[in-house]
Amino acid sequence: MENLNWSELSFGYMPTDYNIRCYYRNGKWGELEISTSENITMHMAATCLHYGQEVFEGLKAFRGPDGKIRVFRMDENASRMQRSAELILMQPFPVDKFEEAVRKVVKLNERFVPPYESGASLYIRPLLIGTGPKVGVQPSDEYLFALFVTPVGPYFKTGFKPSKVIILRDFDRAAPHGTGTIKCGGNYAASLQSGQIAHDKGYSMVVYLDAKEKKYIDECGAANFFMIKGNTYLTPESTSILPSITNKSLIQLAKDMGMKVERRPIALSEISTFDEIGACGTAAVISPIGQIDDGDTGESYIISKDGEPGKVSAKLYHALRAIQYGEVPDPHGWTTIIE
Repeated sequence: MENLNWSELSFGYMPTDYNIRCYYRNGKWGELEISTSENITMHMAATCLHYGQEVFEGLKAFRGPDGKIRVFRMDENASRMQRSAELILMQPFPVDKFEEAVRKVVKLNERFVPPYESGASLYIRPLLIGTGPKVGVQPSDEYLFALFVTPVGPYFKTGFKPSKVIILRDFDRAAPHGTGTIKCGGNYAASLQSGQIAHDKGYSMVVYLDAKEKKYIDECGAANFFMIKGNTYLTPESTSILPSITNKSLIQLAKDMGMKVERRPIALSEISTFDEIGACGTAAVISPIGQIDDGDTGESYIISKDGEPGKVSAKLYHALRAIQYGEVPDPHGWTTIIE
């Protein structure tokens, strides 16, 4: 740890000291257990392996200039995990246990929380899986909640800089009224091939259009879209978009700044009318988008003409980061100090 260059961390996995586990058996959740093992043992017929009974979350802890550690909006992650679990007939993990587990795992791994101004943070990954053996297609009667942490650097190596993304119509992230609105592994598995194609072509992410008409903007990689037009913050609305906690936070900050907010279906044909476009999520907070190329028509939309993030995107990014790190007062009570 003494020789670790925090500023050079990638967004990848690094072993830490402890993780937390909790089992659902015989109709009830047990007590939180502390583990030093990175492995999970389960039955080969577990429902998570065969029928995709698996949901997860992602949140972060930040060390501030006062030395205190803050976790950002863990109540929202707890609630979203409950909703995800309910929609695929899993046993929801109690919110109070979720928050207790987060506090405990961060405190146990306090030495892995990167120092202030390193540009790094402690990524927190809660996981809920069906572990009961089933051969027929049915929900499990046993579940495991696991929670591990790892220090991470920026999601994109370029940091807060505009990137190029590509529209690929041959791929859908999720079907309308399917699992797109919940955070389950299947949605991410469906994005791997298209994501690799995009990276091979030199793009950072894939722009997914709606699965039915290929007319409306859906999501960008594993992130929500947002657009800036004058004094208005816009974000797409559909039945296959994950409700992003970061996007929800940015919407509130935009309102705090006196901006109007619109959540509605946004047609691809509108792209040229926006002043700024970005993707947002826990990993990168905001990823400004400088150029969108259409992989089918060859058309190119230049969003950032000077290669720099838009002024509104930058203002929102720095405002949210300042709250996360405790640099400014938290007017909405989004952060939890770990003591």
